[in-house]
This record gives sequence, C-alpha cells and structure tokens, in this order.
Amino acid sequence: MKSKFNQTTLNALFKFFGLSSITRAELIFVGICITACIIMFYIPTGFEEAGIQNSLFTLPVKAEVAEVDNSGIHTIGLIRTGEQSLVIEVLNGELKGKRFDTVNHFLGKLDLDKFYSAGDIVFAVVQGESDSNMTQIQIVDRYRIEIEFILTALFIFFLLIYAGWVGFKSLISFFFTALVIWKILLPGYLKFYPPILFSLSITTLLTGTIIFLIAGFTKKGWTAFLGAFAGVILTALLSILFGKYFAIPGEIKPFSETLLYTGFIKLNLSDIFLSGIFLASSGAVMDIAMDVSASMAEVKSQKPEIGFIDLTSAGFSVGRAVIGTMTTTLLLAYSGGYSTLLMVFIAQGVPMANILNIQYVSAEILHTVVGSFGLISVAPFTAIIGGIIFSRR
Repeated sequence: MKSKFNQTTLNALFKFFGLSSITRAELIFVGICITACIIMFYIPTGFEEAGIQNSLFTLPVKAEVAEVDNSGIHTIGLIRTGEQSLVIEVLNGELKGKRFDTVNHFLGKLDLDKFYSAGDIVFAVVQGESDSNMTQIQIVDRYRIEIEFILTALFIFFLLIYAGWVGFKSLISFFFTALVIWKILLPGYLKFYPPILFSLSITTLLTGTIIFLIAGFTKKGWTAFLGAFAGVILTALLSILFGKYFAIPGEIKPFSETLLYTGFIKLNLSDIFLSGIFLASSGAVMDIAMDVSASMAEVKSQKPEIGFIDLTSAGFSVGRAVIGTMTTTLLLAYSGGYSTLLMVFIAQGVPMANILNIQYVSAEILHTVVGSFGLISVAPFTAIIGGIIFSRR
C-alpha cells in the first residue's frame, strides 16, 4: 500500500513538473542547445585584447573605500567637478589587505559621475607592469555582482519551481539568447557585418530556438515559428521603409558617439538602429504567435473534426484578445526609458507639435508603431498558418 502511494505521488510530481511527457527528440534538442551555450560561453568575441593597454597586467578585485578626501571637489548646484582622492583596501584575492591610492574624477555629468563615501564596497581593477608588481588601481563602479547573482538565483529558483521542465527549457532559451547577443550579434556589428541582414538572421535563429525549445518540433511549434517569422519579416520591411522617411540618425542612441571615437567610425549606426526595432519587438511577436498556436492546438485536441475555416476563426478570436494588451505593452516598455525626457518637456510647457518632431521622440514613435504593426500582423499570419497545418492529416 505504501509502495503504491509513493508511486502515485511520484507520478503526480512528474506530471506537475512536466517530466512525464518528455520525448527523445526533445531531449536531443535540449542537449544541442546546452552544448551550444557552453561553446559560445568559451569562444572569444575577437575584441578581448582591446581592453589591455600598454601591456599592463590587470586583476579585477572587490575593494572597500577606506579613506576619502573631498577637498578637490567643486560643487555648482547639482553638478560636481574636480576629483575625489580615495584610499582603497582590497577585500579578496592575492592582494587582500593591500591598500592603494586612487582618484575619482568628476565629468560634470550626473548620469556618469559616481560619488563614494568611506565604507562603500566597489569593483576595481588593479594594474601593473607584471603580475608581481601591481601598483595602480582604478575604480569601475560600486560592487554589485553578489546581489546580481542572488537576484538571478531567485529568478531561476521560482521559474523552475513553477514551470518545471518548461521552465528549465525557458532558462536554456534565456541563456542561449543572451550568449547569442553578446558573443555573435554585437561582435558582428563591430566587424561591420550588414546590420539589417545580420540582425534578421540572428532574430530568425533565436525565434526558432526559443519556440522549438518550448513547443517542440510539433504542429504547434511549426505554426508558432512560421507565424512569428512572418511577423518579424513584416516588421523588418516596415522598419526599413519608414526609417527612410523618418530620417533619424543612428547616433541618437546612447554612447553612439563614444563608439565612433573608439575606432569604429565606419559603423552604419542608422541600420543598427533600424535593426534594433524588429529585434526588440521579436519577443512580443513570439509571445502572440505561441498564444495563438497553443490555443488552436487545444481547440483541435478537443474537437478533432473541426475544419480549416472554424479553426482559423478561433485563431483570429484569440489573436484579437491578445493584441489588445500587447500593443499597449510595447508603448509602456519603450516610453519608460524616456520618462525623464518627457517630464522635462511637460515641465517646460513644450507644445505637442514640437515634441513630436524631436529626434528622440520620433525614434520612439517609429519603434512603437512599427513594432505594433508586427504584433497586429503576427496574429492573423499564425491563425492562417495554423489553420493549414492543423487541418492536415
């Protein structure tokens, strides 16, 4: 009796975490994605040597601000200029306990300047002529690695507890996407690959990997992938078309000027900006495609005799409901990054016509509306494709 109870409990747990329906093909694809993540983690981007200057040895460390001298700081209103003299004590590694003198320079920019007090924990880089002669230290910023690790660990824990096997696959897709962007997409831009075609290829790769990881190589998975791909293609075409008429230079993005002055003057920042439109909206496009596809799969499973027209109509109904909130989601996501800028316009009483013609605002309008076009189109695309695929024997 006890053995039967334990077996029943075990079966229930397997079913709850989604482990009872794992297929061999699914395991193979998950293994391939994990292997790809490991390979990408270790492959170089080709720009690692750019951070080493004058053949100096560098060592990242965690340190504490032991002493502070603010006599060199000049304050004008909210702006600080001058420099802050600091004594830093290393808290880890082979240099633990050693103290170094360093200077924190102020640029007069609130978004870039950092002000430190005694007791602050910072992330710093120690440099020297050799690994046994480390004499200089430079503060990067406050130390946040541990709290970032804790936050990420909590995210992973709750994702796995709630979603089980699907959550594990979502986690793989998360790290796969991050590594593709960091190791392939961004270095590709810096190597002067054609931004739009290159971004479209990367977006297609990510779309396929994420959807097939979650849905498998099933009718539901192929419906979601083809629908999302059609939506991404339309978004890319609209980005190119309306980007030409909006005439927004890519240099409006943060740190674009810094990037140009670091030796990448030939970068096509305008195309990179346009590529970011359909790349940024691809996540929401995948969500809608998967929602419509999963709903159609459920309808088909409950009513196997349903025909193409009725099934496609059901897909359209689900798509309309999802689009209603997703369009607003993009607006909130994009406008949130420029809330302070909009507050400045409101506080100064800038007329609406002036606001709509400013580059930053026009760029966000282009981003939001073109991205929303992709969301509107992906639902009918997926419904029609799903009607064809699910209706076939």
